[in-house]
Amino acid sequence: MVLSSPLARRPPSKTNEAVLRALTTADADEAADLICAAFAAQSRPTSPPSSALRETSESVAGKIAAGGGLGAFEAGRLVAAALWLIDGDALHVGRVSVRPKRRGRGLTRLLIAACETEARARGLRRMTLRVRLELPENERLFERFGFARREVEAHPGFDAPTMAVMEKALS
Repeated sequence: MVLSSPLARRPPSKTNEAVLRALTTADADEAADLICAAFAAQSRPTSPPSSALRETSESVAGKIAAGGGLGAFEAGRLVAAALWLIDGDALHVGRVSVRPKRRGRGLTRLLIAACETEARARGLRRMTLRVRLELPENERLFERFGFARREVEAHPGFDAPTMAVMEKALS
């Protein structure tokens, strides 16, 4: 539950004009809108199409309740977010999203750093995430934050790999 999150117990932090704070289910509607807008603006269509484009307030609220997430707010508006799920000894990060007009300002770096803080506070040994092979720029982005490709997987119904599983070890 998000209330047990170490991040939820800390006051919001302000960085680069963005206030970072834990997401709650009350943020789900705005977060679903952000996720859909961010994934719709990806550099090219993917096959299969991203399931992020089908996120709803209810599905995002379920993900926040099951794991957690954090958001970057500017002037009270959610401009970037990441969701997570605890998977064994890993914080699995998903739906990293930045509003298209806010890209290039370091918000993804802030989100990943905050996710790492969350993982360490929980005593987890690593962070994981998945990126589409059709979007190599995303893999390069996360490599800059210390992630490395661990393996490749195929979406259900596909014979060839469609995504890379990336991992960052935490010491």
